[in-house]
Amino acid sequence: MYSLHYKVTTSTCDCEGRLKLYSALQMMQDCSEMWIDSEPCLKQYFAEQQMAQLLASRQMEVLRVPVFKEELTVTTSVYDMKPMFGFRNTFIYDADGRPCYKTWSTGAFVDKMTGRLKRVDRAAIASMTLDPQLEMNYKDRRIILPKEGGSHCSPISVMKADIDYNRHVNNANYVRMAMELLPEGFEVGGLRVEYRIAAKLGDVLIPTLFCLGDVLVVALSVGDEVCAIVEFTAFS
Repeated sequence: MYSLHYKVTTSTCDCEGRLKLYSALQMMQDCSEMWIDSEPCLKQYFAEQQMAQLLASRQMEVLRVPVFKEELTVTTSVYDMKPMFGFRNTFIYDADGRPCYKTWSTGAFVDKMTGRLKRVDRAAIASMTLDPQLEMNYKDRRIILPKEGGSHCSPISVMKADIDYNRHVNNANYVRMAMELLPEGFEVGGLRVEYRIAAKLGDVLIPTLFCLGDVLVVALSVGDEVCAIVEFTAFS
């Protein structure tokens, strides 16, 4: 398990002084990325093999939204690892140790040169520290889009600020873009994201919005290729 400590600051708050969902995702992402420092054997293996781990899916449960100046702890732990995929929990806790956000995610192992999936050998997997899988309501990582009924929204141009060091759109930015399409007053209680094809600088994303009762789904596509699907469930 790896942990980082944060405080809810001005730049991470919305207009109500509450932690932005986008900011919470960035905290989780940072903790997950830094986790590799706690696994030196795997870190060395990835460096030698020119490999990286890219996020393939994430599910989040929102239990409570922290507010300005709250002290938070983000923890991440891997509970299973296959040759081409890893599975982790990343939770955000308040100062009393109570979870505010629960997530699980799938990471795909890829070759940095080709961008294709690449297998991790057994010795590297055996070197890993696996932690217990944490309790939450686990759903399928795949999101099935409705065949019809979606509404096309205004195109979104990918800007320099959207790109991370992997030279494609950072995973949290897909959620940020999709949240702009939520109706006023929609309180997010659950989130699922499936990442399919990475969008790059200069791409134009076409959002398609599907309204399914208390669930809203946004597909972000370049041409005929879906890059990411974001599913929001209303807080109950």
